[in-house]
Amino acid sequence: MVTIIPGVSARPNLARPDVFHPSIVLAGCPQLVTGDGDDDGLIAALRTRGLHARWLSWDDPPTETADLVILRAAWDYAERREEFLAWTRRVRHLLNAPDVVAWNSDKHYLQDLADAGVPTIASFFVEPGDTVRLPKGEIVVKPAIGAGSIDTGRFVDAAAARKHVRALQDSGRTALIQPYDARVEQGETALVFLGGRQSHAFTKGPMLPPEGESPTLHDSGTYVEESLAPADPDFEMWDVGAAALAAAAGHLGIDISEFLYARVDLIGGADNPLLLELEVIEPGLGWRQLDERTRDLQQRAFALEVESALERLGLGPLSHRRP
Repeated sequence: MVTIIPGVSARPNLARPDVFHPSIVLAGCPQLVTGDGDDDGLIAALRTRGLHARWLSWDDPPTETADLVILRAAWDYAERREEFLAWTRRVRHLLNAPDVVAWNSDKHYLQDLADAGVPTIASFFVEPGDTVRLPKGEIVVKPAIGAGSIDTGRFVDAAAARKHVRALQDSGRTALIQPYDARVEQGETALVFLGGRQSHAFTKGPMLPPEGESPTLHDSGTYVEESLAPADPDFEMWDVGAAALAAAAGHLGIDISEFLYARVDLIGGADNPLLLELEVIEPGLGWRQLDERTRDLQQRAFALEVESALERLGLGPLSHRRP
C-alpha cells in the first residue's frame, strides 16, 4: 500500500544516491568545439553505458572541474603548446594522460620508436641555430611540434627547402626533415586501437601537393583536408601498429591498455610497412568510414574502455559510495 501525501509525488524514487555519476567532457578547440562530426556518435554510445558527456573547448574553464576530460579535437594545441600542456596538468583526469600528450606533442618521439626497433620513416631534426643540411632527393619539411599538416611542405628544390627550414628556425621551432616516400601516393593506412586493442582501420589519401602548390585547409584552418576510405589491412600491418603502441607504452612506463585511443599511420604494404605517425593526442578515428553496424559496435567498445578507465582512476559508480 502506498500512502499519498499531499504535494508529494506517489511515484517511487528510483534514484541511487550512492551511485557516482562522473562528469565527462569531450574536448574540442575554439574553432571546432564539437569536433568535425566524425565523433558525433560518442555521446550516445557513452549514454548507453550510463555515462553522460558533453562537448567543450579544451580552454573552457569548466573542463578543469570535470571528473574526466577526453581529448578529441584539440587541433590548435601546437600553436598554444605551453598553455595546452599546462592545462593538461590542471585537469582532474585526462585521457590520454598528460605525460602521453607531452611526449607525443613533439615529433622527436619518432626517434624513440625507431630506437625501440619500430620500422619508422627516417627523421632528421634541425634545431634553431643548427646548420641546415638536407638529404638528397625529394623531401618533406615540417615543424617538429605541429598538427594537421600545417606548415608542412614537399620540396625538390633544395633552396626552397632550406628557406622553409630557416623560416621554422627563425620562429623558434625545430624543423623535421624526412625523405619523401612515393608510396604515400597510394595513401596511408590508419590503424585504430582502443584500450590498446585492435579496433578498425581506414586509408588516408595523399595530403601534400607537389612543391609550389598549397594544400587545401579545412574551413576551421586547423588541419589539411583528407580523403578517407575504409580499409582492411593485412595482419603484418597490424603487427607494426601493435609494436609501435607497445614501444610507446614501454617508453612512457605505462600499460598499453592505458591508451584509451591511438592511431598508427603507416605507408607501404604488408611486405614493408613503415610508420609515419603515432597519434595519441587528438587523432581522427575514422568512425564515418565504418558501416553502421560496425560503427555502433566499435563505439560501444570505446564506451566500455572509458568505463574501464573510470574504474582505474577511482571514478567508478561505487567509488564515492557512503558506508
